[in-house]
Amino acid sequence: MMVLPQDIKQYIESGLVCQYVDVSGDGQHFEATIVSALFEGKSRVAQHQLVYRALGDRMREEIHALSMRTLTPAQWAEVEVR
Repeated sequence: MMVLPQDIKQYIESGLVCQYVDVSGDGQHFEATIVSALFEGKSRVAQHQLVYRALGDRMREEIHALSMRTLTPAQWAEVEVR
């Protein structure tokens, strides 16, 4: 069964409190923008680890390539203004 972008979005949202999640992809390669207050004060690596933790074993079994853009709500607000 092929994983769809909306599946990955649901996986992330069910495992991580997010203000915004958008996932696109072709079934093999996915790109996600994730906004969460939980990212505040954390390094980019720590932010990505939170997302990987939310995805769990799916990262090994179902999702083979996921690039992420993780932002705090304040960072997202700056991006949205531009």
